[in-house]
Amino acid sequence: MFRVIGEIVKPNLVTTFKKEVKALKPENAREKVYMDLGSKHRAKRFQIKISKIEEIQPQKTEISS
Repeated sequence: MFRVIGEIVKPNLVTTFKKEVKALKPENAREKVYMDLGSKHRAKRFQIKISKIEEIQPQKTEISS
């Protein structure tokens, strides 16, 4: 389980996000966030700036899935 923190930078909007995803490796977590945010917010990969990926224990999640 990983917590991914970053921001979406679009021409008229800058918004931060914190997302928790299930993945085996940090690279997989990054891909999952790109897919989810791209789908929900119509953001391209270059508009999604990931600042931090940290591994967390499943019991320590802040956001329920």
